[in-house]
Amino acid sequence: MLSRARWIALSFVLAAMPTVGAKDPLEAGKLAELIDGIRTEATRSNNGPGGRPLPLVAHWNRGSKPTGFSPVYQMELIRAGHHLMPWFEFPRPNATPEKSRYYSGEYLKAFKEVAELKLPFTLVGTQWEMILGKSKYPGGPYKWKALPPEENPLVINLEGEIDPRKGISPFGPTKPWEEVGKVWVDSPLMKQLQTWYPDPPLVIFLSNNEAHTLRWKKRGDLETISKRYLDKYGKGQSNDFKRKVVGDGWIERYKALFARMREGLEAPAWKDNVRFVGYGVVGPMHMGRWSGWPVYSLHCKGRICPGPYAWDGGSPSYYTHNWDASTDFRVHGPQISFMNGVMILRRLYRDRPDFWWEFSVWDGNAPGKKNDKWVFYEKHGGKYTPERHGSYVEFGMWLTRPRLVRPWRGYLDTRERVGAYFEAIVKVVDRVWADPVLTRFWRKGKLVPNRVHEHPYQVGIPRWLQDEDRWYLLDTNLDPKRPWKLDTEIPVFSLAYVMGKVGDREWLVYARSPLQNRSGVQITIPAYKAIKVDVPIDGAFYHVAEASGRIVPVGR
Repeated sequence: MLSRARWIALSFVLAAMPTVGAKDPLEAGKLAELIDGIRTEATRSNNGPGGRPLPLVAHWNRGSKPTGFSPVYQMELIRAGHHLMPWFEFPRPNATPEKSRYYSGEYLKAFKEVAELKLPFTLVGTQWEMILGKSKYPGGPYKWKALPPEENPLVINLEGEIDPRKGISPFGPTKPWEEVGKVWVDSPLMKQLQTWYPDPPLVIFLSNNEAHTLRWKKRGDLETISKRYLDKYGKGQSNDFKRKVVGDGWIERYKALFARMREGLEAPAWKDNVRFVGYGVVGPMHMGRWSGWPVYSLHCKGRICPGPYAWDGGSPSYYTHNWDASTDFRVHGPQISFMNGVMILRRLYRDRPDFWWEFSVWDGNAPGKKNDKWVFYEKHGGKYTPERHGSYVEFGMWLTRPRLVRPWRGYLDTRERVGAYFEAIVKVVDRVWADPVLTRFWRKGKLVPNRVHEHPYQVGIPRWLQDEDRWYLLDTNLDPKRPWKLDTEIPVFSLAYVMGKVGDREWLVYARSPLQNRSGVQITIPAYKAIKVDVPIDGAFYHVAEASGRIVPVGR
């Protein structure tokens, strides 16, 4: 908690912060309390005695346009009482304060306000390792692509030639990775940020994590495309073995990259409090959906995914992509696939108890394209409103309890066009903080599995995972006839948390109806009974008490 002297000092700072737009700012004392809460929850342990940390919200859009999701807008929302963790552009190699596209004017002023308030923040970056395969990039030219085969970080084909088409190799030397790490933290601007804000409680280095890397299977088998693999392991190894050694290779190389980035930071608090978080990293959420899913996976016996054993956190995609059939109202969609994530996280937290779990959100909106998901929704079931988007995200939140929710939009997108969809997410995050029942269940409730049915994604599930709980959708009287297919429409999505012992249990039930408001829906709570409730498009919570039988709406 803040000392009295610090509280008074912050009150003067907060009172002097200008307001933007129509948002009504909190009075200084309440705002200081809010900021203290953001800091506390962002740095709280995953499994401490206080329970699960309360969620925050951020974004991928770095405010390239003043009308985008800029730091000025972020501070406006914080001043209005919302639970954001600020985010800024990760400096490019050799960036200087004088030539930066971002760190000047209002953008810089917002960064210095974040420093004054001692808020945690994110530096949103690209995929740092990508410059291993580039000669031209800001801060270049770079040498690694042109190194001789024995020193080169790219794939070496069976003829002993460098093959940039196959990407970066998990079997190459680690030295280039270390050198890349130094490049990214050695810019004058990165050093200046540490001078402007020397003592942050938490800094997230966020990577887009989509560099062109060797796939163990997708572009040909390892035995036919990688001389390093073949020389070391020979032919005839199992797919499980191949996935394992590729995963081991990435763990070693990303650890080398991050260690050098951390070492290159100058401010001790940055060294101590930086966390490396990557898009994806945790998965595969699509496990079991179709026969080809293992091609996109690096699971091996005892390890579902290698990423978390190098990265400090992950931000997988909770996306209804515009290029596939996923939606918010069918079996093929992230609400169903993220139930695999519950299992993955349960196992992951045993090894990495303080792993930073967040997820990235996108609704498939691609303006002007024929496959724009908003257009699809209007033709198949109704308009995709901000309220519907909020409940779609809220379901994913309560399924996995992330530290943070991070929407994605194009880097030039504007608040005028999609700001209402972001603020719908802000609303559902704030709701967890505002309602004491939701706060209590978020911190210490237990997600209830539905063992009456198995997860509909059942193709090729590894034997060692077949007994794991993977299904959490509650049964309703509106459920379609089973077996379900990928295009089966689900009228109501619901889940439950439980606390207490038999005879005195209480549940928190969340339900959303994506296509229409519904009344009198019967939802069965496993090992208890069915309840009858109304389920709107924008979702609803119900607190159920076993001792009294009462069902009380909460969270609104």
